Amino acid sequence: MKKFALIGAAGYIAPRHMQAIRDTGNVLLAAMDPNDSVGVIDSYFPEAAFFTEFERFDRHLEKLKRYGEKLDFISICSPNYLHDAHIRFGLRYGADVICEKPIVLNPWNIDALQELEEETGHHVYNILQLRLHPGIIGLKQKVDSSAPGKVYEFDLTYITSRGNWYFTSWKGWKEKSGGIATNIGVHFYDMLQWVFGPLKQNIVHVHTHDRAAGFLEFEKARVRWFLSINSDTLPKEAVEKGKRTYRSIQIEGEEVEFSDGFTDLHTSSYREILAGRGFRIGEARTAIEIVHQIRNAVPVGLKGDYHPFAALPLSGHPFEF
Repeated sequence: MKKFALIGAAGYIAPRHMQAIRDTGNVLLAAMDPNDSVGVIDSYFPEAAFFTEFERFDRHLEKLKRYGEKLDFISICSPNYLHDAHIRFGLRYGADVICEKPIVLNPWNIDALQELEEETGHHVYNILQLRLHPGIIGLKQKVDSSAPGKVYEFDLTYITSRGNWYFTSWKGWKEKSGGIATNIGVHFYDMLQWVFGPLKQNIVHVHTHDRAAGFLEFEKARVRWFLSINSDTLPKEAVEKGKRTYRSIQIEGEEVEFSDGFTDLHTSSYREILAGRGFRIGEARTAIEIVHQIRNAVPVGLKGDYHPFAALPLSGHPFEF
């Protein structure tokens, strides 16, 4: 049984890590979050020590080490801009680290962390859950078996409506979250490069506080993408059904079905890590490079009338390629 600690226990994604720790037969000994609204811990590890101050959390982990209860893993679900520092803490403590996406905000942070991995002898693993989704695995198998030189036309649209609270939280601060493309899109970009191969071109058409759109050319695909947290960009069919989230992946005009199967992907990720098959920090590099380029690009704008969706037929598409 492996011993875990968790940094960032009050957010949306933390319960999936708690469940993954429990369902893989391990134990959470300590958790830390400045916010004390963490009653969800009771559903998984009510005996876990909890701290709202990092200094006391650090002291507790050191005491565990001195009493022979040294942690095996530290899981990180803190705000994006703190991932780098918290990963460093975990490695220096002497534990392996499991970190939520995006693992860091800038590509050069990966280089420095890989050096620290070598110095400490411990590893950093990233949650790249879409690589474990059956629908995405099937898509990759289809692409891998396609004729040499085949280039697919691919459309990705992801709209996840957020209220005004989003812009007050750290998620609405570009300096802390990396912006919308980083915060809600990084796992899609990782999936795209994993399925379609090396990136050849990255063009940004729109990048505002609540939406982003662009064009990515990979070795085996031309991808148009659109991300939004604004409910006004929802398609009519989603609004009529009362949905606030819309997700569409189309390849050659055909929908790729992957709506189901997301619930247990974190548990699957933990099983892979514990079996020695987890995704190491270097695997995240291309996706981090993509979002870094998007964040710092000057949007080229749109051609013709603006349409909120990337998933449109190639002919007459408002994006200029």
